[in-house]
Amino acid sequence: MSDSQALLESRHFLTRSVPLFSPVNWLVAGWRDFQRCPLPGLLHGVLVAVFGAFLCWWIPDRFWLLGGAFTGFLLVAPVIATGLYAISRALERGESADLATALTVWKPRDGRMVTFGLLLALAGTGWVLTSAALIWSFAAAPVVTPEDFLRVVVLAEQGWLFEGWLLLGGLLAAPLFASSVVAIPLLLDRQIGVLGAVLTSWRVVMANPAPLALWGAAIAFFTLFGMATGLLAMPVVIPLLGHASWHAYRELVGSTVPPAY
Repeated sequence: MSDSQALLESRHFLTRSVPLFSPVNWLVAGWRDFQRCPLPGLLHGVLVAVFGAFLCWWIPDRFWLLGGAFTGFLLVAPVIATGLYAISRALERGESADLATALTVWKPRDGRMVTFGLLLALAGTGWVLTSAALIWSFAAAPVVTPEDFLRVVVLAEQGWLFEGWLLLGGLLAAPLFASSVVAIPLLLDRQIGVLGAVLTSWRVVMANPAPLALWGAAIAFFTLFGMATGLLAMPVVIPLLGHASWHAYRELVGSTVPPAY
């Protein structure tokens, strides 16, 4: 699809301006959906926690690599929550919702989700490798454990390593967040190409910079909280944020295009 076609597609979707604290309402609505249909969300969260635990078991003495892997999770999380968007959409329509509802969104004939997911995975992998190379090359001492990361990288009295790490992470995360904040729910809900969905997502961010900065901070906070609990809170954090992201999309985007199905 050409850029002009993608721009034309995007113009079928209206961007709405929302109040600053709208993310609070999205979280409340997401929690309500989780309570109404808890099993799919719990399974999503458990799978994330199990995968994180596997990484910790597989490479327990390489936190210079794990640090990037865990923060890189924020980049690919929108794809992981796709099934939860479908659950929230079904509940919104007054339809029954269960695990099958979440699984049916991954239709083999629809490559848009897979394409976007691969792009985010590529970006996440790039950040993991960049983070690992930065810490490995410039840390004053080996970074083996989380305590080492805190002492050698975060609390180092001299040097720029932590600031540089944050800066590089932010430079990658900000455009990816802008590209994906409503793109995947939009791809699920409407017939639109990947580039058109990304352009719409950017338009939404430009129309609502402050609310979406707050939303991004909330996502980071809850995700880091889930990690800080030893991943034990992830079975609740993942569905909360996934369902809330659907409600963010619904409030931020209007459309003259009929639903995909």
